[in-house]
Amino acid sequence: MRYATFMAAGLAVLVINLGAVRAQTASPVGVTTGDLAKACSDIRDEMETGYCRGFMTGAGQYNADMTARRGGDAPIFCLPSPSPTLEAAQASFAAWAQANPQYAGERAADGLMRWAATTYPCPTVPRSTAGARRP
Repeated sequence: MRYATFMAAGLAVLVINLGAVRAQTASPVGVTTGDLAKACSDIRDEMETGYCRGFMTGAGQYNADMTARRGGDAPIFCLPSPSPTLEAAQASFAAWAQANPQYAGERAADGLMRWAATTYPCPTVPRSTAGARRP
């Protein structure tokens, strides 16, 4: 168990350090959608794959947490059940980014949320008329 904890901590440090290096060499907006898509496209490079999946997981968990805490704000995206694998999401994002180069220069988190909202839209909920006043 200690080995798994050590490896998880080591991977987290690696992802954070890679992010810091990317931020120093990236555009003025930091890591861009194009940068993230490139990392997600290179499935043979474990470091790039780890960065991609870590970024996706962190952004997804942050979105879920913020949506839950805000008490009623609509989520940006809604994952199906069962949820897609990280491998499937990674490939889907990379393909979406390649098909939508107009978003390559925007912040990676913005592009990732744009992809997620398009790929996993939330069902629309009709407004309730129960409390509406009648003329």
